[in-house]
Amino acid sequence: MKRERLEPSPAPDPQVVEKARRRQFTAAYKLGILRQAESCTQPGELGALLRREGLYSSHLTKWRRQREAGALAGLTPRKRGRKARPVDPLAVRVAELERENGRLRQKLQRAETIIEVQKKLSEVLGLTPQDLDSPNGGRR
Repeated sequence: MKRERLEPSPAPDPQVVEKARRRQFTAAYKLGILRQAESCTQPGELGALLRREGLYSSHLTKWRRQREAGALAGLTPRKRGRKARPVDPLAVRVAELERENGRLRQKLQRAETIIEVQKKLSEVLGLTPQDLDSPNGGRR
């Protein structure tokens, strides 16, 4: 019986990559390898298949469990890492308000500085608040 080879394994690159990448196998490839592995009847045939494809027996074990758990759905690769937290609308609103609060504080600080400068200038010029309220603006 002639065995069909699914995807030829590329020759390994002799260069060591800066960051190792995890191999990913498609669901169709996994199912094809499982079918080939189940059709192996002669001693050493399964080992030859694994060597030819660059796989380990643990791959077959894991893929069989995944297949039993839910056919192709169980064989699709899962995203690794922590699950993303759902966006909390209250947290978004709090962040907006904190940004606005900071912006308004800066504006208030500028206004207070301007008022202080105006007070000092009026003291230097000898102007009183009554002078500023007069129709000619404190000018004599």
